[in-house]
Amino acid sequence: MFADNTLTPKEAIRLCALGTLALASDPLRYSELASAIRHFTSRITGPSLDIMGTSIELLKFEGLVEPIDGLGMEDDARLRLTESGTAELKALMTSRIRSAGGEVNKLITTLKLRFLHLLDPRGQREQVDLLIENCDTELARLDDLRTHHCKDAGYLLAWLDHDIDQLEAHLEWLEAFRERLNG
Repeated sequence: MFADNTLTPKEAIRLCALGTLALASDPLRYSELASAIRHFTSRITGPSLDIMGTSIELLKFEGLVEPIDGLGMEDDARLRLTESGTAELKALMTSRIRSAGGEVNKLITTLKLRFLHLLDPRGQREQVDLLIENCDTELARLDDLRTHHCKDAGYLLAWLDHDIDQLEAHLEWLEAFRERLNG
C-alpha cells in the first residue's frame, strides 16, 4: 500500500483475484481466475500490462490461495482462498481510495462495490462513507480549478462542468446507496 493506506495498482489486482475467489461457489481453475481478472480489469481500465503485473503464483507463494489439486499454473490447478487470503481481502477492501481520479481509482472503486457485500454492515457503511468523502474531495478540486479559470476562453469550463455534473450524480447515487445500507 501507499503511505496513505491506499492501494497500489498491483494491490487492486490482488483485490480482484481474492474477491473473485471469495465470490466463487467452487474453487476456480488457475486459468479461470486469470481470465476473470483480465476480463474485469480490462473492461474498467482497458488492456494494461502495468495493471496485470500481479501473479497468481505470488498469491499462492504468500499463502493467500491454495491449490486443491495439482500445483498451480503448470497443471491448471483449482484454487481456493485461505484464511490468510480472507484476511488480506478484508484489509484490501477497507483501504482508503486516493482522492485524485484516474483509471486505477475507478478500478478500485468498482472492485470495492463489486465485493462490498463481503464486508459486515459496519464495514460496508464505512467504505461508502470513504467513497462519498472521495467524491466530495474531487468536487472541491474541480470547483477550485473552475473558479481559477472562470475567465478563460475556450472549452475548458464546459468540460469541467461536464465532469462536475458527473461527480454530483455519483455523489447523489452514493448518498442514496448509503441510506439504503442504513435502512
